[in-house]
Amino acid sequence: MSGLITTDIQGRILTVNRAASTIIGLHASHAIGREIIDVMQMPVSVRTRLADLTERRGLRVDYQYKTPDGRALDVGLTASALTFPDGGSGYLFSFQDVTNMRRLEHEARLRQRLAAVGEMAAGIAHEIRNPLASMSGSMQVLRHELPLSEEQAQLMDIVLRESERLNHTIKSFLAYARPQRSAIVRFDVRQVLQDTALLLRNSADVHDDHVIDVEAQEPVLCEADENQVRQIVWNLATNGLRAMPGGGRLLLSGRSAEESGNHVVVLAVQDQGCGIPADDIDSIFQPFRSSFERGTGLGLAIVHRLVTDYNGTIDVSSEVGVGTIFTVKLPAHSGVSSTSPAEDVSAQRSAAV
Repeated sequence: MSGLITTDIQGRILTVNRAASTIIGLHASHAIGREIIDVMQMPVSVRTRLADLTERRGLRVDYQYKTPDGRALDVGLTASALTFPDGGSGYLFSFQDVTNMRRLEHEARLRQRLAAVGEMAAGIAHEIRNPLASMSGSMQVLRHELPLSEEQAQLMDIVLRESERLNHTIKSFLAYARPQRSAIVRFDVRQVLQDTALLLRNSADVHDDHVIDVEAQEPVLCEADENQVRQIVWNLATNGLRAMPGGGRLLLSGRSAEESGNHVVVLAVQDQGCGIPADDIDSIFQPFRSSFERGTGLGLAIVHRLVTDYNGTIDVSSEVGVGTIFTVKLPAHSGVSSTSPAEDVSAQRSAAV
């Protein structure tokens, strides 16, 4: 669907087709006679470039448009010179709502990057994990059998502790690179939310200034691997808690909904934390990018991998100093993408190590 708007040489709107009114959310009668720059919220730089247009040389610009009801759209607009039958001159503007296209392109690029990193590094992780286990086991034997001074014992403890930390990181990475898939069951997501909230309320990171609430009145039934859904909620919730070191409210919510004729489960985790700068949102799902102390940078990467494996979506809305909302949408009925035989073999090897 392409919106078409014609203007006179001064840029005042003459005609607006129905598609244009639908895209911009503005009736034609409210647009005619006004300046196209203002109505279409075009960048100021476009105004100066209109004078250089000819019938053979057009102008293409992509920018964000905000509808009267507050929705943000990605608009792709093309402008060209126009000659009217009476000999007068003006401009023709053709534009489309490319929001979904941009989102799909972004998700495709992200999946390609994550898949490439995961496949390459999973093998490396296995090669590290095997000698690490041997080293850790040997150190434990020596720790108990050798007569050590206090300082030497402390050094041994540091080595063992750091080995365990490295092993935990490798486990997390393998969970991201090749998630283990168990039995698909039908369960109520409300229990997952309540269990997560209970665990968080009793964790060492929670103090008196933290409030952890759950909102989900009606049954929220989902067909999936329950442990994987628990991991999605847990990773998002612990991230939200870390974003509020000074306290605040963490809200876990779940509901059933219908989109395009399909039943979906909508999970949301909202915090009142530090927020995420707009320039960083596109990169938060990439592995090993953590803004938290002691973080591995794999929590959100694992969430993204699990959600996309279920053919779901995850959206982020954040304002610095105000907080962040992660919204996950999963098919209510099982939609896990199938694995190839090679992936199944690799998963079995991973479980055996």
